Amino acid sequence: MSGTALEWFKSSYSGDEGGACVEVATRPTTIHIRDSKTPTTPHLTVTPTAWTAFLGSVTTRT
Repeated sequence: MSGTALEWFKSSYSGDEGGACVEVATRPTTIHIRDSKTPTTPHLTVTPTAWTAFLGSVTTRT
């Protein structure tokens, strides 16, 4: 990481009342994923290709 702060975005499926919240920060060559309840703990980093494949495999539960 170059020292530039990541700009985190909360999932549009996350509510304001807490619970399971996912945040994502994007860079040209990496996607960073973290739990918003524990922002100072290590986060997951994947390639844009892996992230796209993951999103394509996820289905919406109703």
